[in-house]
Amino acid sequence: MSSNRLMVYFTTACICCFMVGVNIILGIMLYVSPRLAKKLILKLGERATMTQNPSFKFEDWGPTFGTFMFIKTASHHMWLSLGQEAFVGGEAPDTDVVSMEGTKSRISRFVKDNRMLEFKQLVKDFSDVADFLVIYIEEAHSTDGWSFENNIDIKKHKSLEDRLSAAQILLQKEPLCTVVVDEMNNAAAIKYGALPERLYVLQAGKVVYKGGRGPWDYNPMELRAFLEKIK
Repeated sequence: MSSNRLMVYFTTACICCFMVGVNIILGIMLYVSPRLAKKLILKLGERATMTQNPSFKFEDWGPTFGTFMFIKTASHHMWLSLGQEAFVGGEAPDTDVVSMEGTKSRISRFVKDNRMLEFKQLVKDFSDVADFLVIYIEEAHSTDGWSFENNIDIKKHKSLEDRLSAAQILLQKEPLCTVVVDEMNNAAAIKYGALPERLYVLQAGKVVYKGGRGPWDYNPMELRAFLEKIK
């Protein structure tokens, strides 16, 4: 077993223990001191940038922390992350994806001339050195799962058509780059350990940058710094 694989198991176990600990503490604090419990939730939300999202108030997302759906969704994401195969310096998994027109393709098709790949706001600044691609994966906050109040109404994808339809909402936000969707076997999400969100840079079929797992370790500024070094 490789050291990368062992590290995945170790970090997932640590995150699991952290999640269990936080939920136990939250459960106690909600009875003993709801005010302190709210402060703790706000602190967690600040790291996940929820407190900076103008679309949501604390009342929309705060009460969902520590709920059964929160634990179920987080556990599901951690379980799938155990199958990740994308590690810095290693081969980049060339998983199947589906274009918004419904055509099956592969990730490598969107990496042109061995240039680099990945995400959104950075497109304008780094389109001269990178080819950007958004892979829409399993919905993290489906209305029939761990949902927020006043969020977009997207249910768990039961078919590829559901996933393509949900991705149309992403297109309306004009991500400025190509959008594809993961297949229903979630191959891209699993092999890249991408749930609920993650940033990568691929070059010549290799992983050269691997961002932290969202929401807490999702860091576009770190990716910006990496791309600035090679611009």
